[in-house]
Amino acid sequence: MSEMSEATGRRSLETLDELTEELAARVLELVADAARNDGQPAVSEQGRLQMRGRRPGVRHLLLRDGTGELVGYGQLEDTDPVEAPAAELVVHPAHRGRGHGRELGHALLRESGRRLRVWAHGGHPSARHLAQVLGLSLFRELRQMRRPLTGPDAPPLAEPVLPGGVTVRTFRPGEDDAAWLAANAAAFAHHPEQGSLTQRDLDDRKAQPWFDPAGFFLAERAGELVGFHWTKVHAEEQLGEVYVVGVRPEAQGGGLGKALTAVGLRHLSRLGLPTGMLYVDADNTAAVTVYERLGFTTHEVDLMYRTET
Repeated sequence: MSEMSEATGRRSLETLDELTEELAARVLELVADAARNDGQPAVSEQGRLQMRGRRPGVRHLLLRDGTGELVGYGQLEDTDPVEAPAAELVVHPAHRGRGHGRELGHALLRESGRRLRVWAHGGHPSARHLAQVLGLSLFRELRQMRRPLTGPDAPPLAEPVLPGGVTVRTFRPGEDDAAWLAANAAAFAHHPEQGSLTQRDLDDRKAQPWFDPAGFFLAERAGELVGFHWTKVHAEEQLGEVYVVGVRPEAQGGGLGKALTAVGLRHLSRLGLPTGMLYVDADNTAAVTVYERLGFTTHEVDLMYRTET
């Protein structure tokens, strides 16, 4: 599907179900330019992966100025059967202050039938102002927490204490895919973004340059996968990420999550990375407390806004 509409005499907006390789590269370049200016990408890893190939429920909004130059991008994902569609948007730094963000925001509202959730990564004042202009209310706060891993300021890393009968090994690509997807779905049944990952989502991540099975830890009991800690290295920023820690419901409450976190942090420290990071919902007080006890403090926040429904 391709729909072209003139937003004003100086702007044009195109909505696509799929980006060509050339368009995807141009959008990714725009996102990278904005990230260098803002300090973090305005489009999440999942959003960037969804620019490649057709994804059911995903639409791409391309905003161009009067010269035809791509100045803004919005992505709408309508795959959750319960929640409102989720969106991300970005305007190139050289073209801000001209109403492009507002135009993209109103277009996303139209595309979603005015049921919308929007991420504002980094919580910048301009994003908060745009949310107010669009009539959106703050709904969710996602914290990025960090701690030193190496160097004189790094607090000691906790010793992993595994529950009885639990062993830890690393992920075997291809062999462990189905078991991990099932464990992930069980551990994050309450979390629509993480819990709904598919084989294609896993394959997308396995194909990325940062993927390393040596940093993907699986916890087993009696041959069953009961928990995992997938780490991620951001080589350019020299950051080691607690990418995702999950524990099956029947194995929760025994300290496995904390032990797996410690296993991954020790791995990242052995790689010589100076800083560890992770994301956690601010209202997940139990997890925030665990991470604070492990030496993490809040570095920045991502905010989600939504329409009142």
